[in-house]
Amino acid sequence: MSSGFRLNEILRESGQEPLDTQTVGQFELYVSLILRWNTRINLTAVKTEDGILSKHLAESIACANALPGGIATLLDFGSGAGLPGIPIALCRPEIAVTLAESRGKKAAFLQEVIRTLGIKTKVHAGRAETLQNKFDCVVMRAVDKMQEAVAAGAQLVAPRGWLALMTTNADADGLRAAAGPGHLSWRESIRLPIGDDRILALGQRTSSSA
Repeated sequence: MSSGFRLNEILRESGQEPLDTQTVGQFELYVSLILRWNTRINLTAVKTEDGILSKHLAESIACANALPGGIATLLDFGSGAGLPGIPIALCRPEIAVTLAESRGKKAAFLQEVIRTLGIKTKVHAGRAETLQNKFDCVVMRAVDKMQEAVAAGAQLVAPRGWLALMTTNADADGLRAAAGPGHLSWRESIRLPIGDDRILALGQRTSSSA
C-alpha cells in the first residue's frame, strides 16, 4: 500500500476529507524525505511510515483545515521536521509559510523538502524570536520549553492575527496564560484526530494590542 493511499485512508477514518492526487503525491515525497533523513538526524522519535502518517500528518492536516480564512502569512515557530508548517503549505497554498528552525541540520532538511516539493515556503534558519516582522498566524506544535516559546510567539502575531497552539487539554490553560493576559481572545478548542486529548487552541490578537 502506498503512503498516499494509506494517508487518505487515515484521514477518512478520522472524519477528514481525503486529499487530491497531486497533494497526496507531495505528501508521499515528504514522508520519504522524513524517513531517509531520520536515519541520519533525529527529526522525529516516530520512526515508522504509518506512525508518521497517523501521528504527525493527520493531526497537522487537521490543523491546516481548521485555521481561519483570511490568513496570508504564517510562522511555524520551532518547525523541526516541518510539522505542521509543511502540511499547512500543501493544504493551504494561499498562505505564505515561514518555517523557523534554529538547529542547522533540521533547517537544511527543511530546505531540501522545499526544493523537492517545489513550494514557495521560506526557512528562517535561526531562532524565531529574532524575526522582526509579524504574522497573520503563528503556529506551534511540540516546541521545547513550550510556555516560554508561546510567550515569545505571541509577540510575533499581527493585530487581528492568530496564535494557534497544538497541545493537550491538560496543558492548554497554562499555555493560554503564557501568551499574556488580555491580549488574545480565545475560541473554543478544536479537537484534533488521533488521540483523545489533543486539541488546537486558537487565540486572536485584539486590534489594539500589537
